[in-house]
Order: sequence, then structure tokens, then C-alpha cells
Amino acid sequence: MGQIFISGHRNPDMDSICAALAYANLKNLTDKENTYTAVRPGHMNDNTKAQLERLGVTPPRYIRDAHPHVSEVMTRAASAVMVQAEDPVYNLVRIYSKHSPSVIPVMSGNKFVALLSLDAVTAWFLRENSGKSRPCYDFKISNWGQVLHGTYFKKGKPEAFNACIMVGAMDYETFTDRLERVSRDCRGILLVLGNRAKHIEHAIKKQIPAIVVTGMRKEDFDIDVSGYKGTIFLSENDTSETIRLLRMSIPVRCLINENPPAVEEGDLFEDVKNTLAQSEYRGLPVFNEGEWTGFVTRRNFLEKPRPKFILVDHNELSQSVPGLQDADVVEIIDHHRFAPEKTNTPIFIAAEPLGSTCTIVYHQYRRYNRKPDPVMAKVLLSGLFADTLQLHSPTTTKEDERVAAELIKCAGITDADAFAADIFSTLGPLSGRDPKATIESDFKQYEEEGVTFGIGQCEVNKLSDVTDVADKFLTALDDLRKGRSLDWAMLMITDVVRCNSVLLSTPFEKAKKLAFDEIRPGEFDMPSVLSRKKQLLPEVLRVLSEQ
Repeated sequence: MGQIFISGHRNPDMDSICAALAYANLKNLTDKENTYTAVRPGHMNDNTKAQLERLGVTPPRYIRDAHPHVSEVMTRAASAVMVQAEDPVYNLVRIYSKHSPSVIPVMSGNKFVALLSLDAVTAWFLRENSGKSRPCYDFKISNWGQVLHGTYFKKGKPEAFNACIMVGAMDYETFTDRLERVSRDCRGILLVLGNRAKHIEHAIKKQIPAIVVTGMRKEDFDIDVSGYKGTIFLSENDTSETIRLLRMSIPVRCLINENPPAVEEGDLFEDVKNTLAQSEYRGLPVFNEGEWTGFVTRRNFLEKPRPKFILVDHNELSQSVPGLQDADVVEIIDHHRFAPEKTNTPIFIAAEPLGSTCTIVYHQYRRYNRKPDPVMAKVLLSGLFADTLQLHSPTTTKEDERVAAELIKCAGITDADAFAADIFSTLGPLSGRDPKATIESDFKQYEEEGVTFGIGQCEVNKLSDVTDVADKFLTALDDLRKGRSLDWAMLMITDVVRCNSVLLSTPFEKAKKLAFDEIRPGEFDMPSVLSRKKQLLPEVLRVLSEQ
């Protein structure tokens, strides 16, 4: 199944959030071949948070950007072929011969230890067979039974030890002399020999860590080992094959000598691809909040994924989730002016000059002969009432009113005024609010006539205190303008109770041409102006177009 994200604009208001939630609900009901997830590329305002809590609805998931991430291409732990750190190398070699993976995760129980590549395995074999000195190995007695054909005649201590391999295929005098010399050079000896009783008895007397007798069955071995503290293993293989398998009985952990950098699931596809390409490693481990979740190899980056998005309550790239150019827009549901990016294929667009995107989403329910359930009806009505100021905004149409009436019935609401009052109940005056957070909570950027500008909007329950805090907000507004390299920045403050607004504006030559009275520098009175889209933006575009 495909994953498709439904996203509102960067500074989501209630209409944007509610439209994404309700449309995701509809699409999941009508399209069983894909999974639709409502997301938000910005933080919700307090008013929207409070309304969703009242409705018992989980908010859309926050996403940082639309760029493809490691999480979309990684090999998940659940599907990976893994080995334990104490497993014999023999098991590892069999996995490589059967599956040919680029890397194999090494675990200690459920804990991630390392990624082991074929390069590491090859390097270990080369190290062990290079040089003139006798190599030593970390042996683990319990691994022998997994690798060799045979049986333990006596299991002693230690279970794990470091030793070199010595073959006792020589006469007794030479053997004892050689054993003495090898004992001085190595920390321990693993003796491999055939059924040579005298040799074995001497090795037992010397208490070497372990003896492997080749070509021997348990019923044929009759040497007294009562005083021996080490291990005796009877191998049914011949001596040459026994030695080969013993070397592959060492624990997998002995091969680990790489420490590749770790990456996070949320890291960008391109960043990790470049990191891996410029490194000597075949793979990198992937973590999520400190927990190992899988890995990536060069194979994972052969094809760059393009996430799929449906845009609601906006259509311009500058207002959308960052990185949308790396994604595919498959639908647009909107009620704003149209300035979308070019798409590679034809897409479904539902764009209507209505007061709320939620009205258009309701049309889609009817298009599929579906009725929103009571909760989704309340979600849609919340967005519709919020964006039309309970149908008092000049953007409100007869169709918005008709849809609102139908949603009230679907939701089983008996007092629409009380429902609307709850939506705006968390609004307070401008004083006491953080200027930066308030401006950015619903800030949209535009570019017209070579001018880049942005307009924020916030709702209050009175405008009487705006002049008292205007200086702080104008300073924050200018800081945002500079930070985003804009020519002009504005904040529209709307009294939803009395249906009036005040505009705060950074210094800009054409600001004085606006058809609003300037109360004081940077502060304009906007009686009966409620809509940024239908009343303020057209006026801004007018003054920009004038010479």
C-alpha cells in the first residue's frame, strides 16, 4: 500500500487542520489501496488545540519537511538476517553464501552491537593467514558442537579461552618438545590430533585448555581423564577438516573491527547517501531516539523516493511544507487564489471560491455518497466556523451556509451558537501573548510585482489593548521580515466579537497607500475587515500594482 500525506500550510489555522483530518478520513474510507495520513508542517495555535481536545480528536502528525528521509528506504530490523555476537563464524559464512547481504547486524540478545560486512569477514581471513607467526584465536567451547561433527567427551573450564592450534601428528619425543616451545609462545594451546594415547596423556598432564581428537567415536575413547580440568571433544571429521571448522567456530564478535557512524531515521536521504558514498563502509546503522531500528546500504539509495502529498487550504509552494519540490503533489483542495507549481502528471484539483476549505472537503464526501460521522462533522464545522467567523466573514457564501446547516444535522448539534462560542472561547486580548509566536502562528508569504511580503493573522476578543503592545509586535514583525528576507511584513489582528481588525505593518513605501486610516506609524484601523484573503490581500496587491 502507498503512503499519501495530507497537509495544510506551514502555519496551520483551524480550517487547515480540520480539512486535513476530515479529508484523510474520507480517503481512507474510499481508497483501500493507499493509506492517507493527515500531517501538519507547523505548530497549531492554542485555539485549534483546544477545539480538537474538546472533540477528542488526535491532531495531525507534525512533519519537518517533505524531503525523502532514511526511514523511507532503510532495511528494517524486523526483516534483517542477524547473528548473535557469540555465534560461530561458521553461521555467518553460511548466511553470506545463501543470502549475499551487504551487511549483517550483530546482536547481543536484543541489543545492537555492530554491522558486519563481507569486507570485514574477508579482512579477518586475510589477517589470520598472513604473517609467519602462529595465529591465536578466541575459542568458545559451546560453539564446537554447532560446527564440528562429534561429541563432548568431557566439558571442562574455561568455556572461553585464547589459544593457538597445534597438531600432534609427530613422534612422542618431538611432540613433547614442540608442545613445550609452543606453550612459551602462546597463551594457550588447542591440541588437535588423532588417537595417540601417549600424546593425549601428556597433554592432560600439562593441563592444556582443550584437546580435540579427530576420527574418534566416544565408545572407542578409553583414556583416563579424571584429573583433567580442560575440555576433550571427539571429532568425527578428519584432522584437516577439523582444523578448518575450528577456525570458524570462533565467535562472530572477533571479526568486528569497524565503527561506522550512526544515522537517524529522520536524516535526509541525500545527506546519508553522500555520507555513505564518501565512506569506506558498506552500510550504516539506523537509530530512532536512541533505539536501533535497522540499517542502510548503498543498495537502499539506488532510487530516490518521492513522497506523495495532497495539499489542503493552500496551493503555493512558498506556503507549503518545506522540500515539497522533492515530492509529488497528487491532489489540491483549496479556496485561495491559485499559483501552484507545475506537476509532472495530471492531478485532481477541487478549488472553489468558498469561505472554508472544509466546505470543499464536505463536497468530496457527497461526491463519494458518504456522510461524515458525527465526530468528523464537528471537525468540518469547526474549520468552517473558524474560517468564516461563524459565517460572518465577507468570504462566507450561500454554499458555506448551506453546508454548515447540513454539518450541524450530521453532528447532532442542537445549539450552533454555543458550539461556535466554544471555538472562539480560548481567544484573549493581544497583551500577554508572545509576539514572535503570535505572528508566526498563521503567517503566509507572497511575491507580487517583484515584492516579497508576508501577512500574519491572529484573532482576539478585543482590540482595545493593541496600541499598548503595538511597539513590541512591530519590533517582532520587523525581526521576522529581516529573518525571512522579506520586503514587507504585516500582522492583521481581528476582533471576532465586534468584527473589526487592526493592521500592524513594517515600514514600506506603499503601505501609506492602503485604503485604511493610519492611527499611528505602522498601525492601521480596518473597520469591518475580517478576511485576509478577500479584503486585505486584494488591497495589498492593488497598491503594489500602482506606479
